[in-house]
Order: sequence, then structure tokens, then C-alpha cells
Amino acid sequence: MISNKKLNFIDLFCGAGGLSLPFKLRSHKLILALDNDKTCISTLKHNFRYDKTKIINENVKNFLSKKNYFRNLNLDLLMGGPPCQGFSTANRQNIINDPRNELYKYFIKFAQYSKPKFILIENVIGIRLKADDIIAKLNEIDYIADYRVLQASDFGIPQNRKRVFFFAIKKSEKKILLENFFQTLEEYKKNTKKYFLKDALYGLRVLKPKKFKNDRKNEYFESGFNIEEFNSKKTNSYLNLINSNKKIRYTFNHMARFNNKRDIEIFSRLPQGGDSTHSSIKSIMPYKSRGKIFKDKYFKLINNKISKTITSHMKFDCNMYIHPTQARGLTPREAARIQSFPDDYFFEGTKAQCYSQIGNAVPPLLSRYICLALEKINDKNF
Repeated sequence: MISNKKLNFIDLFCGAGGLSLPFKLRSHKLILALDNDKTCISTLKHNFRYDKTKIINENVKNFLSKKNYFRNLNLDLLMGGPPCQGFSTANRQNIINDPRNELYKYFIKFAQYSKPKFILIENVIGIRLKADDIIAKLNEIDYIADYRVLQASDFGIPQNRKRVFFFAIKKSEKKILLENFFQTLEEYKKNTKKYFLKDALYGLRVLKPKKFKNDRKNEYFESGFNIEEFNSKKTNSYLNLINSNKKIRYTFNHMARFNNKRDIEIFSRLPQGGDSTHSSIKSIMPYKSRGKIFKDKYFKLINNKISKTITSHMKFDCNMYIHPTQARGLTPREAARIQSFPDDYFFEGTKAQCYSQIGNAVPPLLSRYICLALEKINDKNF
């Protein structure tokens, strides 16, 4: 059931639109989507084609100088995920001086200018190092806030993905609304069906790795096409869920990348769940002298379990994301399905750019439950 009270919302650091998508599908009104990545903006404009003028490729810091924009701005929800690589546990370098660690401050400054009814911030687990500071800064601009760690697999997404979500409301509102928001999400978790990797990969055409390295112009049947008519009638409850029961006419971004012969041999030998230390690849395993550092260099995913976290590292290689039954890494479409993007969501750019957009996104299915929880609060209290 669609809420009668529509939310006017802004998505900062919007990326490819995973956070915004369910709000759009549930007829809420996009006021502004902002990101400094041109490819992300192209993807969002392609999929949000009726809102192109509201989707802007610009730095948030620069946009804050447009003071006139914030006059008489009737905003219900400000949301977004400030780039978080500096806090990511996947970042093995020193995170203290990473300039990306400070981008959340521009988000809070935007909140101060725009005065939304609700604030939602998504970020990686490492942001908890700054949680007290974020809550204090929100308090300084007259908001009360709290946060929770949400596990994507608890909401039907076949992936181990833990992220921090801050939720804030104006001090003039009842604090119990914060508790109600998170409690509603807990209730959704209890009634959500769990899915696995095999559910996400179901029905897609079998592919082989691309034969030629750096061959970006040509497409081949055996390695897949960027746009291809979808002839499979196979579906399941997970695909019906992410596709909103729509009939899918085309497959987008289902293209295998190039792999050398050694990697293909490794992919073939490894059993599901096998990594770089597995005996089956001992004789051909590179980096033998690097010890445990490269334990995760290779990993074959397991059909009957949830996937490991889909990340932007896939833009470099997919050796940690080996298909469970085919000797290749996951395609962008397979990664997008694991992230719960609908099959008709097209990603612009090169394969590397597609992987990056998908890995950095909020899973739309998780965002849908967040949207439902916000609707429940808004309908009852405002």
C-alpha cells in the first residue's frame, strides 16, 4: 500500500541511486540528487528519466554556496551516504588523515541549511569512530539522533553486508519517534524471507570470460552483451521481489570480464567456498611468498549461502567473487542482483565503473524497508 503523505526528499552523494530508488517507486518526490561522479549521475538520469533536471553533477561543498536554493525549501527528508572509503575496513591504509573522513560534515551543514523533517545517513561500520561527533553535531543544529548497524541479509538481501544508519528528527518532536523507527525495522526483519546466492543468480545466461584483454569495443555472445533480449522464463520469489513482479524484456550489464589462463584454471579447480589456501590450486597459486596477506585473493562463492559483501573493489578484479558454477568472476548484473537492484536498472559506463557504482550502493531492498518505516512514522505523527 502506497502512503498518501508524500515525502519531498534530497539524496546527497547519491551514487547510482540505490537509496533513492524505492522512494521513487513508492511515489515520493525527488527534489535534488547530487553527486560529483559523472558516471553515477548518467546512470541515475537514465533510470530516473522524468527527474533529469533535478539530478546534478556537482560537489556538495560547492553547492552549499548557493544560499538562495535553501530559501523556502519545504524538505521532509535529507538522506545520503557520504563517501566512506577512509572508514572502510577494506581500506588497509591509515584512515586517520583520509580527506574523505570529513565529508559527513558537509552533509550536516546541508542539513543545517535545508532544515528537513528527517535525516538519514548511511555509512560503513568504521564510521562508528565518528558516531559521537556526528550525533553531537546534529544536536547542535537542533536534531536528536541515534544509529543502528543493519545487516542486509536480515532484510532478504543474499549478502553479508553490515552498514551503519543514522536517523535524526528535530528536537521539537518526540524522542520516541527515533525508537519507533528502529523498532519498525526490527519488526520487518522478523517477517522477512531469507534468500541465498543461488536465488540471485537464477535464470541468467551461462557465460565464459572474455577472450581478449583490453577489448572494450567488441562484444561476443559467449562472454555476454551490455544489452541483450531476455528470453528466459525462469523466475523465483527473490527475482519477483526485486523486479516488483514485472516481466523483464532485456538483460542489462551481463558481461564477463577478461581473465588469463592461469586464473581460469584456478577458478575451475576451486570448490565452492575454496580460497587461495586450498590444496587444489597449490601448484599454480601465485603470490606463494606473500603468506596470509593473499588468503582472500581468490574465493569461490557458495550457491547455498549468502554472498560476501559486494564492494567497489570488483572494479579491479573479481577473483574474490568467483561464480559458484562457472569459471569466471561475477558480471555487473550478477553483482547488481545480489545488491537487489531490479533487472531493468541500467548502469552506465565501463565494466569497472559499473562494478564501482554497484559496490558503493545501498541495496534498494534495504532502502525499501527504510522507506516503509519512515512512511509509518510520517503517516501517524505528521
